[in-house]
Amino acid sequence: MVGEKVKQIKVGKRTVGIRGLNTVLGEIAESFKGKPDEEIKKVLLDKLKQKNYIPERVREEYGRAFLREYKKFVGEPVDESDDAGADITIVGPGCAQCDRLERDVMEVLSKLATPLAVEHIRDPLKIGEMGIMGTPALIVGGSIVAVGRVPPKNKIKEHIEKYVSQKQQL
Repeated sequence: MVGEKVKQIKVGKRTVGIRGLNTVLGEIAESFKGKPDEEIKKVLLDKLKQKNYIPERVREEYGRAFLREYKKFVGEPVDESDDAGADITIVGPGCAQCDRLERDVMEVLSKLATPLAVEHIRDPLKIGEMGIMGTPALIVGGSIVAVGRVPPKNKIKEHIEKYVSQKQQL
């Protein structure tokens, strides 16, 4: 349907746009209260796959994300651990410096052979909501480590290694 709202949600460590999510949630909210989670996930997946591409290999992740959104919608407690963001976030509208920071981060990760989730937030509204006043900015493990400049690769490497080391201790 043209003009149908797209809602951004976290699926695993990625943010994806889902068309018609709030409409479907509104349709099933009352009739599925108290039903088993698996039944709710199945209905949400069946209804939302009609308007959205849901790759088969990540269907379960989408199901968990949809269930989480359903629970938020009806006011039930939500396990936010499934809502974890990226390990590394680059913040910037896509200027030359922002793109350079992203390339540098990817190069450092490649050399370290460290598989971490990287996200690049380019949306000015989202950047404003984050309260970051200068771009590019680099966030590693939820901590802002650079704002308004591209740090040298050796500093990027230090921040990533420190984060990985802390993550392994948990």
